[in-house]
Amino acid sequence: MSNRYIQHYESLLNHLESQSLRRKLKISDSPSAPVMRINGQEMLTFCSNDYLGLANHPEIASAMIEGAKMYGGGSGASHMISGHHQAHDQLERALASTQAKHIPHVKGLFFSTGYMANMAAITGISAGLGENQVMSIFSEELNHASLIDGVRLANKQNSAKVYVYPHQDLVALEKLLSEDRNHFKLIVTDGVFSMDGSIAPANQLLTLAEKYDALLMIDDAHGFGVLGNDGYGILSLFNIDSHDALASRIIYVGTLGKAAGLSGAFIAAHEHLTEWIMQKGRAYIYTTASPPSIAHGLLKSLKLINQAEHRNALRENIAYWRQHLKLNKWQLIESSTAIQPIVIGRNEDALQVADALYKKNIWVPAIRPPTVPAGTARLRITLSASHTTEQIDQLINAISEVEHAL
Repeated sequence: MSNRYIQHYESLLNHLESQSLRRKLKISDSPSAPVMRINGQEMLTFCSNDYLGLANHPEIASAMIEGAKMYGGGSGASHMISGHHQAHDQLERALASTQAKHIPHVKGLFFSTGYMANMAAITGISAGLGENQVMSIFSEELNHASLIDGVRLANKQNSAKVYVYPHQDLVALEKLLSEDRNHFKLIVTDGVFSMDGSIAPANQLLTLAEKYDALLMIDDAHGFGVLGNDGYGILSLFNIDSHDALASRIIYVGTLGKAAGLSGAFIAAHEHLTEWIMQKGRAYIYTTASPPSIAHGLLKSLKLINQAEHRNALRENIAYWRQHLKLNKWQLIESSTAIQPIVIGRNEDALQVADALYKKNIWVPAIRPPTVPAGTARLRITLSASHTTEQIDQLINAISEVEHAL
């Protein structure tokens, strides 16, 4: 083929292949579950973010069917036009209530995806601050891609000044905050870091936000539904109280496509902050609202999250895994969450390990740069409340065999 663009991109793809960085899709023809049919083959899976096993829960499936009968298929328009249905409004109120103990005068805002929620929150809150006023954004080094892209867009769109501070280095963060002279400041962090399972020090970050008059945005994508006694995320884990004045500084983002089992995300913050994001967040304003049947299904999901049964099963599985896995060459990262990564090192080695497990009918993805730093390619193992101890034993034995063989 003579088209120079086709030839150029073919060479770029070949270069990715040579570096063991080319990603390839696998096709599932079964519901999300510990055992799935992948590319026509039955596989034991440890790669889903369905931490509570709700993605295939019969009560949620029934609720979505009920929602489709009530509201039909699509929403028909953006939220700002005619697409904001009763189910969306009910869900936003229910989502706000999950954070009401921690954020005063809280209001919720529902998004079709977590990526959109982060883009809208960061660009919206940094927009229209007044003449010659810009936001200084302090972004955690290991933040998720959607946070990074939101910060980058705020820089280009709203002239926000951007700092990146080292992972969980509060001393470095405080130094940056103390030296910045802008009137508006925003600290941006993941709640649970998606590639190593570590938890952000929310209390200390909020203290710094108060000390240096900043807002604190927490993307709790991997914590909502899992962390805290009520399952409603990192703020309950740290007992942040809405009666404290500093709690009004929090912009909380929760994802609904992971532990909640469906799709979408939400922002919960003081009503004035949420309202401003709604007015200025282009990712919210100019997108068709998600089908109201999803919002109807999520109302059922929130009730299931609040029950301790699923979270307790997940915690037991995490404890069992960490107690029984023994490694010689590789490193299991310290994590109390469902995310349990094993660092292998080189890209090709991580791919070789993942491929060896796949041949044993166990699906664990190899994560490579740029998602993780160079030289830290890893298996990203995720546990679910639905996994049995026998299935975890099967994974442990397979990893031991592969480590010994390589």
